[in-house]
Amino acid sequence: MTRVDRHEFIQRWKREIAHNSYAPLRRGDVEELLSTCLEHLLGELACPDRSGEAGSAGAALLPLHADNPVVLPGTLKLLAAELPGLLPEVPPDRIVAALGHLAAGFAEGLRADGGSVERPGRDLPARSRALFHTSTMGVAAVSTTGAIEETNGALRRMFGLTEEELTGASVLALVDDRWRPELTGALAGLADGASERVNLDARFTTTDGAQVWTRMTASLVRDDRGEPDHLVVFYEDITDRHMLQEQFRRQAVQDPLTGLANRAQLESCIDAALTPVYPGRRVALCLFDLDGFKAINDSLGHGIGDRMLREVARRLQTLAAPESAVVARTGGDEFAVVIPDSYDAARVTELVERLLREVTKPMWIGAHELAASASAGIVEREVVGTDTGSLLRDADITLFRAKRDGRALWVLFDAERNAVAHENFRLSAALPAALEKNELFVEYDPVADAETGEVLAVMANVRWDHDEFGELGSNRFFGLAEETGLITRLGGWTLEQAGRHAARWVRELGEHAPLLAVTLSARHCRDPELVRDLQEALETTGLPAESLVLCLPESALFDYQGDAVDTVEIFAEMGIRLFVHEFGSDYTRVDRLKDLPLAGVLIDGPHIQGLADPDGPEPLSEYLVRSAVGAARLMDLPVLATGVTSAEQAHRLGEIGVALIQGPHVSDRVSATEVVDLVGGAQ
Repeated sequence: MTRVDRHEFIQRWKREIAHNSYAPLRRGDVEELLSTCLEHLLGELACPDRSGEAGSAGAALLPLHADNPVVLPGTLKLLAAELPGLLPEVPPDRIVAALGHLAAGFAEGLRADGGSVERPGRDLPARSRALFHTSTMGVAAVSTTGAIEETNGALRRMFGLTEEELTGASVLALVDDRWRPELTGALAGLADGASERVNLDARFTTTDGAQVWTRMTASLVRDDRGEPDHLVVFYEDITDRHMLQEQFRRQAVQDPLTGLANRAQLESCIDAALTPVYPGRRVALCLFDLDGFKAINDSLGHGIGDRMLREVARRLQTLAAPESAVVARTGGDEFAVVIPDSYDAARVTELVERLLREVTKPMWIGAHELAASASAGIVEREVVGTDTGSLLRDADITLFRAKRDGRALWVLFDAERNAVAHENFRLSAALPAALEKNELFVEYDPVADAETGEVLAVMANVRWDHDEFGELGSNRFFGLAEETGLITRLGGWTLEQAGRHAARWVRELGEHAPLLAVTLSARHCRDPELVRDLQEALETTGLPAESLVLCLPESALFDYQGDAVDTVEIFAEMGIRLFVHEFGSDYTRVDRLKDLPLAGVLIDGPHIQGLADPDGPEPLSEYLVRSAVGAARLMDLPVLATGVTSAEQAHRLGEIGVALIQGPHVSDRVSATEVVDLVGGAQ
């Protein structure tokens, strides 16, 4: 506390108590006295070894209190309100303890001042009697045997008891059973002189069921010979403060919407369930995610959505509680159930099936009859060898599998599949940094004329030089980028990097430069900034639009109503050639492809490989390839077949009508520099 802080604080302290003091003290004397009190108090707060020094501060207040009953309560009120803010580095419990010492020192000073506060009715000076009876704090004079001798009005009002009910009763009667053993031991220590004062927070339940929380500060009063004589007990009503603390505690561990445990409390419950209290103990964690909840929120509003979440929470809690399971809400529409002592997976899956059935039952929310479903990921294992983090991670991965496989399903954790999923998560997390650290690079797969073998284009193929997993192909991480939303950034990076290479080929090879083919994902195609980003990439790299081929999935060519998207026409007007891949995946749209400005069709997959058998093509594969090529030729679109591995396969594709081929038969994958050598050397 700075000197300025101290001065301002003393002025507030003086205004709080000194204007009601009848002691003959000048203004400067009052400030000096309060400054001395503050020094004693700060001394105890600054150094735990000086415990009890605040009692000297209480005793120093006595000259101010002459016939003034508000000196002590006013002081305690001010100090309790302001010290935590002025001294944020001091723990609150130390401040509370110091204030207790101050109050006890004040009481001890009264006794030494000629009055016996422990016997308020016996020769008590007028000023001390006024303090005793008008204090806002409850005060009781108690014998060393624990019998209440006298109480003030504040204490009687605090507990809702009369003077007759209190006088002669045990001081233990002012606390509930739970706190009586602790108070008994503390008072015994005071009575035999082992300690001078004690502090205790305790609860008292009134006859009408109301709960009163008090902070008790009990001090020993010695007689003229220094022997333990009586006890003085101060009671501060902290009910409001306690209720506020309880509210904060609940908010820290409870979900405010549903009243269930929150994620922090969930982790604490898992920690407890993982304690190996007996050999072979097992635990289960089930994560639930409501299917389609966002649609309900968006269409009916968050109010309906919140009521639905509360109803789902109630249903889960009702079924899980008899199993000694803990239900928590971990996110917007996500819930968790922890089952300690799960014994085996069969018991857990049976419970999960009952929970899922309960969730799917129709529910009325206002005027709306709603039906929900949920997906669940389950982990059940021995507690030895696991921890909270791995349990949550494995359950999260398993839930992801359940949602990917379909709605209203539960999936049990599988270690082998989890290892793959965990690796995927690690790759997803590392991909943004890989872009920043230049761990990605582009290589190219040459595309040749099926008849002449001339290289006409190259297809960009992004690779990842991963520190741990080695060199990874795009098929290993492009799907992950699509799921996480990073595909737009990754696709933009590919267009810019490959565009720079292709622009150099144009400068060096002129009209013999191969076309650059870049495959875009469906999600990237729907990016509203795609056209702008593509224009910027062409301007930045200097690549002519006519030298670029974009391979677009068939699904990205049409919107949700089945109408052709505008970007197709825009790309064509820019001069970019468009190939469609995943051709024939939706036969209802194939007929509409003829109306689009396409330049060709790309086919790939296992049916192309079905034509590679030296003993003859696989009949179904040949039929499907012929059908796709035939449909493309009816639209006057050349067909590019990828993944061609042999001359026999290339020959069969040529007979069917495939115009362009790509794969190991044409050329191995090459770098940007090798493209120049490959194409330039063939001229």
